[in-house]
Amino acid sequence: MSEHLRPIEWTGDGIRVIDQTQLPGRLAFETLRTVDSLVDAIVRLAVRGAPALGAIGALGVALAMDEAGREGWSPARLQAEIDRIRDARPTAVNLAWGVDRVRPLVDAGVAAVVAAGLEIVAQDERVNHAIGRHGADWILARVGRPTVRVLTHCNAGILATTAWGTALGVVRELHARGALELVYVDETRPLLQGSRLTAWELAQGGIPHLVQVDGAAASTILRGLVDVAIIGADRIAANGDTANKIGSLGVALACADAGIPFVVAAPESTVDVRTATGAEIEIEMRGDAEVLAFAGILVAPATSPAHNPAFDVTPARLISAIVTEEGVLEVSSGHVPGGRPAPVAR
Repeated sequence: MSEHLRPIEWTGDGIRVIDQTQLPGRLAFETLRTVDSLVDAIVRLAVRGAPALGAIGALGVALAMDEAGREGWSPARLQAEIDRIRDARPTAVNLAWGVDRVRPLVDAGVAAVVAAGLEIVAQDERVNHAIGRHGADWILARVGRPTVRVLTHCNAGILATTAWGTALGVVRELHARGALELVYVDETRPLLQGSRLTAWELAQGGIPHLVQVDGAAASTILRGLVDVAIIGADRIAANGDTANKIGSLGVALACADAGIPFVVAAPESTVDVRTATGAEIEIEMRGDAEVLAFAGILVAPATSPAHNPAFDVTPARLISAIVTEEGVLEVSSGHVPGGRPAPVAR
């Protein structure tokens, strides 16, 4: 069962991760032992998801320290390699957060950094379960139905975390309570994290779902087939604006028009109070091939360029609620992360 997977593990001399590029066809593990291999895994999305990147960032510092000892790096070289890990993906704040959490411990040695990194891993699982409980409580109270129909975009499950999941953690909690009717899974172009990863997790858990093309999402919502949309987040600005996988904004707009809740589920570590609004969030641009080819086969003219932003920003006014381990903030009602008001639900 997918819920028993551990996507990130410290082996003693490296970081064992699931190579998510191989799913759903094959569940493959890869052990990363160098900074080059770690950065490559992050960039090519073998490991991805904001909470997972926080854990991999922290353990990546220990990895760099091990490599520095083997290769005889200078202190300056070690810090430069840690910076490479920290900056491997610019939009997701958790990667930098994880690195920054353990970086002050470098002088204390590898064991101290590993211990701090493993605490981040353990804490993430506890956080995800709390998010699931808070989110399910709020949704059931808000929707007013005994069972709910959910729409998701991208993957915010076990594969994007260290265990359980954030947005999918809410879905799992609803399912465990017998309060989930169906999940509509957006395929999530261009790399299909919805159909490849989310659908795989739901199938492993025996959770009823339908995979749909991204272009169907708005129609599905406006036809009244969905009660709530739940997504994760890669960065949440102080005013509640939220960056997530490209296509999330379109889902939010459809939810606003249909009058149904649009919910963001993410740990407190994803809230970046130093970023005032979504306009300040750097949007990662990725390579043309992800859009212009599929499985190595061109699906557009060879001379056509691509526009491939990995993320978009959903304004706070379109977000019904942000669910963290601390509770629920009703963002569109004026409760914003930067203000830290008392949560409206626990």
